[in-house]
Amino acid sequence: MIRANLWFTCAAMHDPVTPIIVKPSVLGWKAKKREVELTIERAFTGEELVLRMKGWVTADVKQVIETIKPYGYLKVLDEQDLVVEIESEEDYEELANTLREKFGDQIFLERL
Repeated sequence: MIRANLWFTCAAMHDPVTPIIVKPSVLGWKAKKREVELTIERAFTGEELVLRMKGWVTADVKQVIETIKPYGYLKVLDEQDLVVEIESEEDYEELANTLREKFGDQIFLERL
């Protein structure tokens, strides 16, 4: 199993950035006829975290997700860091090349 950080180019500063989870999201309910005090704390999945980057990075995040899917999957590691998990060295190299061809210097992988 190969893990790699996924780096994007920031739309505002043009620096490499990767999303992290600072705090899990807290979900609750609003009821029409009573008060509901129940909340659930839940972290984003890897894909949800990447989708939240829309507009903040230069690449189309949906295209990034679809490009990664044939080679591996997006995962939040240790409830904080976004990584791509890839089964083999061959798939890692193919994904890195595909990202470079499709997105140029906007997206790149950094092996952990």
